[in-house]
Amino acid sequence: MNTPLVPVILCGGSGTRLWPLSREGYPKQFLRLSGETSMLQQTLQRLTGIEALAPALLVCNESSRFIVAEQLREIGLNNARMVLEPMRRNTAPAIATAALQAIQQGDAPVRQLSWRRRYRPL
Repeated sequence: MNTPLVPVILCGGSGTRLWPLSREGYPKQFLRLSGETSMLQQTLQRLTGIEALAPALLVCNESSRFIVAEQLREIGLNNARMVLEPMRRNTAPAIATAALQAIQQGDAPVRQLSWRRRYRPL
């Protein structure tokens, strides 16, 4: 039996790269820069229909959880899971936290996806 891959998406940041559009409380992946959906929503939509994937695991700061939940609701995604960080800790600790969470729930392996890039099937 194959274990499904757990897509991990990091949802947070300092909000400085696209200031003043983005800010600490509303980082760039939540913005709707190219179309009617945000970069986070577009990343999640690209996962639709890919076989052997577990529900997405989103790592976000506690202060972003309502934004993430609303963006999930807007695209009709109700099976994604969230891991809440009490404070921003950067990429490596966030990915490690997601991997530990996946292992504790019996899932593995994980694959961190960037909302910046578009992945195409081989």
